[in-house]
Amino acid sequence: MSTIERVEVLITSPGRNFVTLRVTTSDGVTGLGDATLNGRELAVASYLENHVVPLLIGRDPARIEDMWQYLFRGVYWRRGPVTMTAISAVDTALWDIKGKVAGLPVYQLLGGRSREGVMAYGHASGSDVEEMLDDVARHLELGYKAVRAQVAVPGIAGTYGVKKGGAYEPANSALPEEQAWSTEAYLGFAPGYLAATRERFGFDFHLLHDVHHRLTPIEAGRFGKDVEESRLFWMEDPTPADSQDAFRLIRKHTTTPIAVGEVLSSIYDVQHLITEQLIDYVRCTVVHAGGITHLRRIFDLAALYQVRSGSHGASDLSPVTQAAAVHLDTAIPNFGVQEYMGYPEQVAEVFHGGATLTDGFLNVSDEPGLGVTYDDEAAARFEYSPKYLPVARRLDGSIHDW
Repeated sequence: MSTIERVEVLITSPGRNFVTLRVTTSDGVTGLGDATLNGRELAVASYLENHVVPLLIGRDPARIEDMWQYLFRGVYWRRGPVTMTAISAVDTALWDIKGKVAGLPVYQLLGGRSREGVMAYGHASGSDVEEMLDDVARHLELGYKAVRAQVAVPGIAGTYGVKKGGAYEPANSALPEEQAWSTEAYLGFAPGYLAATRERFGFDFHLLHDVHHRLTPIEAGRFGKDVEESRLFWMEDPTPADSQDAFRLIRKHTTTPIAVGEVLSSIYDVQHLITEQLIDYVRCTVVHAGGITHLRRIFDLAALYQVRSGSHGASDLSPVTQAAAVHLDTAIPNFGVQEYMGYPEQVAEVFHGGATLTDGFLNVSDEPGLGVTYDDEAAARFEYSPKYLPVARRLDGSIHDW
């Protein structure tokens, strides 16, 4: 019987920080899992090295479900982003191994194709409305069928989602950048630029917008109502999901679809949001929600209530997660859309293969497993560099949800 012989926690920073788990079996088969938690990378690396890796040696890599239960239910301290990211890394690596042993891509192990390609959405933004509209045009010319639109609120330096030069990367300083925020200014400005986007480009593509937890439930209800004529594909994270009941109030005031879940890490965090149909898209991702095994469980629950998937896919998730997500997206019946931001050029030096984008659709190769390899020599050239996500402060100086 093949057993797990070696487990390595690999840290590199090719344009941004990534933590990767590499599991090697006694038969010489390797599997990769992403263990990146943006701004808290070393917490997961330590959890893996000191508390998880010793548990894996000598175990059967084929027993994926049993391993998941062992790491989740076999400890007293459950859930939370650090624990679930660590479990995700192990789970994803074992699926990679299982695919290589079977000689099949992971999506075939999940039931085969439900679709020929996975619709992706890109990120358009601008320091003003015209710059954003030009960026939307660029994405449509590239073949995107779905585009997220974000514009800097005039006079508010801390607007979420606006690129500075190249790709958007909010984790940008050795200590958290403190940014000013005004909800009132945002509510007065954002509906107008979303309407302007529809006025210029029409309704032949999907338009998305990320509120990024910035509103109270009643403010979110007002915003959703204000943008109904723009027919958003979704408004993302309109209010913090700490209280699932908060979304009842939003539902009473708007028919704009709601997407939630990128910061949530288990089925219990989204259970009532799904079963009471308080959201339309669940945004949980492979790397932070327990890997392929647990995310499939979340999506299967969602399918029973006509809630679709919309997995987080920012550039703080490595190509290993991106590939795992697309394998799962390819197989599930209730897929909605997949976020895709791309990566700094250096990332391709470390991670080879993975999902590719063509005419707005992502796909994975038919290589066995996840189809991603890790280049140790290249990774060694990119040392870890501490980076924090920003902190938002209201104009009076008090802390606001970022």
